[in-house]
Amino acid sequence: MFSSMRRSFVDLPINFSLGYFWCSGFVLSSLIMLQTISGVILSFVYIAAPGEAFGWVLGETADSFFYWSVRYWHIWGVTFIFILLFVHMGRSLYYSSYSNRSVWNVGFLVYLLLMVEAFLGYVLPWHQMSYWAATVLTTIVSGLPVLGPSLYSYVVGGFSVTGVTLIRVFSLHVCLGFVVIGLLVAHVVLLHQSGSNNSLFSLPGHSDVVYFHSYFTSKDFLSFLSIITVVSLGLWLTPDLVVDPDGYTEANMLLTPASIKPEWYFLAYYAIIRAIESKMGGLIAVTSVLLLMWVPTSNSSCVYDALRQVTFWSATSLFLCLIYLGVCHPVYPYLGICFVCAILFITCLFVFKIGWFVVNR
Repeated sequence: MFSSMRRSFVDLPINFSLGYFWCSGFVLSSLIMLQTISGVILSFVYIAAPGEAFGWVLGETADSFFYWSVRYWHIWGVTFIFILLFVHMGRSLYYSSYSNRSVWNVGFLVYLLLMVEAFLGYVLPWHQMSYWAATVLTTIVSGLPVLGPSLYSYVVGGFSVTGVTLIRVFSLHVCLGFVVIGLLVAHVVLLHQSGSNNSLFSLPGHSDVVYFHSYFTSKDFLSFLSIITVVSLGLWLTPDLVVDPDGYTEANMLLTPASIKPEWYFLAYYAIIRAIESKMGGLIAVTSVLLLMWVPTSNSSCVYDALRQVTFWSATSLFLCLIYLGVCHPVYPYLGICFVCAILFITCLFVFKIGWFVVNR
């Protein structure tokens, strides 16, 4: 067993052309492990009850410096996890890493579960924005044909989001974290078995490979320390920078906020759903985006081809635009711009993932 681990993490031959973008996987895995540890610590003192959950957030964590630090590390950690996740997935899409289907399938499943995990964690503080974000997003389930109403009542535990929902959210949030860790281990094992791609697309050989340690481990740890430094500076200098102002107002089911919005890493999907009047249409549009991002086609075209570059960076720019538009109020002209950006984004994804595959057949 020791020799097998040494071959996988020490004597593993890798291409010398791997840059710092390939360090995002190690840093991301490390942050998820730290996020799990901080989440377990917070779960020891959390109370899953509507009247007490918010009081614990502004009471226990405010009175105890230790729990305050752990909670804000948890908040900043999820922000940087999704930043690195988008960088990691962007690099994989850019260099066609999705051609390695087993690694890509497990990695994309981790992405989907992390979105669910982040949403569940956002509901737990039971403040004004988390309650109404949960109310809005769970009603999308009721738009599903045939099974929608029954599935909605099962998810929320009744006719609407209540304390029963909070208990279910807390249980699922804790359990799902360990599932993510298990899938991360499988993702790393499959990657080290099949090998990583590289920016030069050169095949492994005796003249262009180096050992994983210490050439690549030094780059991994340098990247990890850099991210930890940035997180620490944000935590101590501006701890509330990534916290919504409504996070300091207890949930009130009789008072709707002027603008309901989820966390920034959901804003692109939220903008797409909001741009389409039909709940079912919005759900289909978001599902189409996720399917096009996931579909593991085999791409043999050059990554540096001009048209492919234009398609990729157009899709990236449209995704960033949708994040910004998700913050804007759902009024004219933002809804129209959201709709146009959503159509163009889906089209770019289709051309990038499916079009090149058809052209190269």
